Amino acid sequence: MKFKHQVAVFSILTRIVLIVVLWFVLPVLVEKVVFRHITTSLLEKKEKFIRNLDNEEITNFLSDNSMDDTYASFSKLHSEFLQLSRLPDNQLVKQHTVFVTEPRIIEKEENEYRILQYFFKYGGKSYLLEIGNNLAQVKDLYFVIRFFTVAVLIGLVVLTFLLEAFYIDYLLRPFYKIIDLKIRHIDNPETYNKTVIQTHSDDFKELDLALNQMMERMQDVIRKEKQFIANVSHELLTPIAILKNRFENLLQNDSINDEGQEKIVSSLRTLDNLKKIINNLLLISKIEHHKFLSDETIVLRELLDELLEELDDRIKDREITVVSELQHDYRFMGNRTLMHILLFNLLGNAIKYNRKAGRIVLADGFKNGMYWLSVTDTGQGIPADQMETLFDRFTRINLQVEGQGLGLAIANSISRFHNCSIEVHSVVDEGSTFTIRFQSPEKAN
Repeated sequence: MKFKHQVAVFSILTRIVLIVVLWFVLPVLVEKVVFRHITTSLLEKKEKFIRNLDNEEITNFLSDNSMDDTYASFSKLHSEFLQLSRLPDNQLVKQHTVFVTEPRIIEKEENEYRILQYFFKYGGKSYLLEIGNNLAQVKDLYFVIRFFTVAVLIGLVVLTFLLEAFYIDYLLRPFYKIIDLKIRHIDNPETYNKTVIQTHSDDFKELDLALNQMMERMQDVIRKEKQFIANVSHELLTPIAILKNRFENLLQNDSINDEGQEKIVSSLRTLDNLKKIINNLLLISKIEHHKFLSDETIVLRELLDELLEELDDRIKDREITVVSELQHDYRFMGNRTLMHILLFNLLGNAIKYNRKAGRIVLADGFKNGMYWLSVTDTGQGIPADQMETLFDRFTRINLQVEGQGLGLAIANSISRFHNCSIEVHSVVDEGSTFTIRFQSPEKAN
């Protein structure tokens, strides 16, 4: 999962937890605030009632000695009530105030009330003053406040999530640009793009700088390695030529017996193989140093026809059947000599590692507007553990077959030179398919 998605998931989960907590905590908080307000209101009403005990109606009640009588006052909507009751004279009363929450039936209607109970003495008699406030409206208020608050929170969560996602995406754009331009699409360190990526984040600036410095060091090491290989290879050709010339002169000497001549011939073959290896290493070095031009128009079908004619003796010797399923005359700009070497190596391997009386199938086509060419053989196949190192130098699939292990390394270097890629699909004992994918979107003529 990408970093921005992880941040987004964490953000939305924390907001969901916040909403759930508020859903359960909000009624408690509202109840405390509302009850505090009701308590203050009830205390104010109690004080006001006590100050107005000389009211005529209340005075008449207080002067009445009947124990069954009660002074009561109710609002029209039963939202509150006030009730004054006389307590038995033998009941000891200490002046105090109590708050209770309980249901009361007022005019045949039961509701839950928050009630202030005030016990006091007046004129030597004990009384209980009860002032109640209906909680039905408060409970409705809980519901309204809860849903209103949650709706607002959900709206804020969605809005902040979208803003946060947009902002995170904006912050990470330089990071993805660094990945695309400087890591993902860099096949050759020498083509590395050192352009400084514009960003407001110091972390990404540091990353960009570190990548540039690392690639500069890699480029320097690669240049030195290539130059070393080129220099060593070039210097080795001179003594090899001298040794070969001396061995050839020795063959002309009649004083050397047959055994000596065989050893000289064997040495000459060894020198020839060494010369081929050095020339191949020089070729790879020149390709990677871009010392070849790519200004020729190449028609693949024509080039393949020439190669098949050139390899005809080998094909007949192995009794191999070549099947051409080519459908396009694909043309592109490149270096014809190098493409000849690339296709020669692929076809040569298809012949060399094929079984006796096997088949080679040539096919092509377009995928996503890009041209591809495949060479399929019915040979021994390539083991899975060798696939990763297949294009490395001096890698040989079958040590019993003569070779230097440089053919596919050269083919891979040539393909990169032409901005192509080589893919391999192989099944042991069934055969292999090498596919060249051209990056040019040009269509066949």
